Amino acid sequence: MASLAINPNPTSHLPLDIERLAEAETARAQALGALHLNGDFGALDDAAIMLELKAGNMAAFDVLVSKYRKPIINFMLRMTRNQAVAEELAQEVFLRVYRSRETYRAEARFSTWLYRIATNLGVNHARDTKNERTASTVYLDEPDAETGTTPDVADQTPGAEARMLRTERMAAIREHVMALPERQRMAVLMHKYEGMDYKQIGDVLKLSESATKSLLFRAYQTLREKLKPFL
Repeated sequence: MASLAINPNPTSHLPLDIERLAEAETARAQALGALHLNGDFGALDDAAIMLELKAGNMAAFDVLVSKYRKPIINFMLRMTRNQAVAEELAQEVFLRVYRSRETYRAEARFSTWLYRIATNLGVNHARDTKNERTASTVYLDEPDAETGTTPDVADQTPGAEARMLRTERMAAIREHVMALPERQRMAVLMHKYEGMDYKQIGDVLKLSESATKSLLFRAYQTLREKLKPFL
């Protein structure tokens, strides 16, 4: 009776160098898997970390929240001018990220997808509270909590008059930026205060790069006209 020999090692029939390569790749994959389970995501980009969350690795969510929580709060703060509302909306952003984990597809940069969620929430909030006064007003050039710097170069001229003029100028910038049409306002906030380039902004707003440039050109043209007394 013929017998069937089963080879317990599926790579044993391969040439020695290929066999070693296969073993090395298996070891590397196992090592990376162990690192990811332990919360070490240094070798992964944001989209890959989000895919780890999709696969059920909850440590990945903590990494993304830790990286983007402050930037998203600051973004929301400039949109809403209310600290409490900004923090609440940022929390909702990450809640939506978590809820979307199973359907997430890494078709664009993670940050683009994240800011699209944030922008939609901010726009909806602005529409819902259009006629309401905010409880706590902040400036668009609010100093960063960590660096102490502002998006605009500070006036170095000493004296109370210079400080007063700078305060007046910043208040005017805030007023006119927030008075821009919705898409122009979002584009300026992302470009000037979040440091996003034309392509990133276009991806968030679902516009071509040329349309984004045109949108920002019109926005800055309006701002220059409105702010002539301060230039």
